[in-house]
Order: sequence, then structure tokens, then C-alpha cells
Amino acid sequence: MRCLVVIPTYNEAENLPTLIPAILQKDPSFEVLIVDDNSPDGTAKVVQEMQASESRIYLLQRPAKLGLGTAYVAGFKFALDRGYDRVFEMDADFSHDPAELPNLLKKSETCDLVIGSRYAQGVNVVNWPMRRLVLSYAANIYTRFVTGMPVRDATSGFKCFRREVLEAIDLDAIRSNGYAFQIEMNFLAWNKGFKVCEIPIIFVDRRVGISKMSKNIIYEAAWMVWRLKVRSLFRQ
Repeated sequence: MRCLVVIPTYNEAENLPTLIPAILQKDPSFEVLIVDDNSPDGTAKVVQEMQASESRIYLLQRPAKLGLGTAYVAGFKFALDRGYDRVFEMDADFSHDPAELPNLLKKSETCDLVIGSRYAQGVNVVNWPMRRLVLSYAANIYTRFVTGMPVRDATSGFKCFRREVLEAIDLDAIRSNGYAFQIEMNFLAWNKGFKVCEIPIIFVDRRVGISKMSKNIIYEAAWMVWRLKVRSLFRQ
């Protein structure tokens, strides 16, 4: 079993020296790929320094801030090209607890896509402003209503894909780039008949740095669910 944890970064130099070792110590099969969008804070340099003493760390450097979705697609292609069996998504800011990675891996024995869900058992979010929490929770209700997808946290960025799921999806056709990317990937996996499962996690707001949330990201997600719904209807 070979497992790759893909982490997109932009100005995460302060978090990675703690986060990456915390991931690698969880399981000897775990490796880490950092996809950095030319962070001005020297994130890539931090990763390169860590690579000198750890062979399980990889780095993809991109020339500019190109977005979350394209970063994950680049990471997925990297994983498929190199024969990884499981591919994880994870944020760099400790909002996703590395201790949950073995639980995602375990669940992937019986599920094709495993989502670390903030809303699988009530609301498990710590330190978020109420406005942000309400927006996130309502967005997931909206997504479930429009698409019919039985996922309570479709915007979660903490997940594990079996290799077969990524091979079945046309990664070059992915167009969404913010949180809509998470919705699109979940929907495509579910629509192709893969088993999608959720396990409860506790989401804690980032320790260091600032959120990448913007109005454009929200608008993209709002429209994406309708595009997915219409596209699926025409394919039936």
C-alpha cells in the first residue's frame, strides 16, 4: 500500500515544519506532496530543506497562485503517474488533524472515497465565526438538495480517494477551482457509482495565517451544483 497526502500551499511556511512530520509519523506508508503556488513567504524553501533529511517528501513548484482545484489535479496526476494506491487531500493549516489520516485510510478498505466530515454527526467545528459556520452548513444543505448527492459535507477538503476513483475521472475536464472543486470531485465519483462514505472529524480553524475564502469562491460553488445537476441529467 502506497499513500500520498497532497497538500496545496500558499504562504504556509510556518505550518509545514510541524505538520509534515506529524503526517509521516502516523504510518510508514504515508508520503507527502506539497504543491506550492510560488508562495512569497518561502514555503518551497522550507520544504526543500526538509527534503534533505526525509525521502518521503515531494514538492511541485508552480509559477503563480493558480488555485486550489488545479493544485489538486496536479497532485492527483503526480500520484497516478507514480503508482500510489490511496491519495489524500488535506489543508496545510492544521484545521485537519493528521491523527485522522489512519482513520480515513482504514475506512477506504470498504469505501472508494472517504470524506472527513464536519457534519456527519451534528456540527463539529471549533473557532469559526458564526457567519462562516452558517454559510458552510447552508451551502452543504443546498448542495445536497440540488444534486441529490447523499453527502453531508460536500465541501470538505479532507478526504481519501482510492486510486480507481481518480483513474475513472477525466481530470483534464475539471473546471472548478475553489471549494466547488470538492463538490465536483465528490459528485463525479458518486455519479460514476463509486461508494462515497463520511467519517466524523473535528474541524479547527487555522492556527496561523489567513483564510483563502472569497466571494468568487462562494459564487463558483453556488453555480457549480446546478451545472453538475444539468450535466448529469443530459447524460442519463
